[in-house]
Formats: sequence, C-alpha cells, structure tokens
Amino acid sequence: MRRGLNKVMIIGRLGRDPDLRYTPSGQAVTTFPVATTRYWNTAAGERRSETEWFNVVAWGSLAEICKQFLTKGEMVYIEGRLKTRRWEDANGQRRYSVEIVASEMIILGNRRRFSGYSDEFGREETAVSPEASHDEGFGETPETAEASEPVEGEDAAEEGTGIL
Repeated sequence: MRRGLNKVMIIGRLGRDPDLRYTPSGQAVTTFPVATTRYWNTAAGERRSETEWFNVVAWGSLAEICKQFLTKGEMVYIEGRLKTRRWEDANGQRRYSVEIVASEMIILGNRRRFSGYSDEFGREETAVSPEASHDEGFGETPETAEASEPVEGEDAAEEGTGIL
C-alpha cells in the first residue's frame, strides 16, 4: 500500500468551553481540550484510571457549530487527523504541539437541550462532518490567529466542515 492513514477517533469530555476566533482572512477556528479516561484493575484487584488530554481544533462551519453547541463537561465524539504544529517561541526555542484537526463531531448524552435544532424531518441533528470548503489562511493557529504571518512549514490549505 502506498497511501498512509492518519485518522483519530476519541470519545471524551470537554475540559472547557470552545474558544472561537477568526483568522485575518475571516476563517473561523475553535479550540478545546477533550479528556479521555481509561479504567483497569491491577493484578491485586485495585481499580486504576488514566486520563489523556487532547487539544482539538475545528475550522470553518464546524468551528462555529462547536462553539454554539458544546460546553465544558459535555461528552463528545471527535473524528479527525493528527497534526503537528511547529513554531519558535519568544526565546527562539523550537516548539511542537500535536493536536486533532476535527473533521467530524457528534454530541453524546442529553439531546433535550438541542430541541430547537432539527433536520428537515423534525429529527434532532447533532452530528457534523466535512464539506468542500477550504481555509485560505491556514498556517494561522489559534495561538497565532491574531498574527497574520503563517507558521513555517504548514500546508497551504486546511479542511473546512459543515453539517451532515
């Protein structure tokens, strides 16, 4: 096989409300952390747990939907790809950060709070997935969204998203 695969699926809880910003080119971008916890029993019968935190980035209409419907503590399914960002800090130190670039999001849990959001058949709609829109201003990360200079070595385009 000549193609690689970069696909991530997580189910977890939001660590804070999504932070929505706009790039200088007008593209919406939101970031939020998601915690996943796994549980197991040791050989001695002791219950253990381990929590992993993931930084999630959503672009375009998916970013706006995440901001509108997600809140801290909410259980959510995120599907996307891993992306490593590289930048230099104020001291000239090379920094790296791995994040999930979301392409799909499904809200899990209580659907009653979405009563005003339904599809054309009257069903509640909480899933979103990609459509064909692109981020002209990619290279601008949530941390650098106010700055207009692109991050060196980043792709020229980023996937946008929409409602299923």
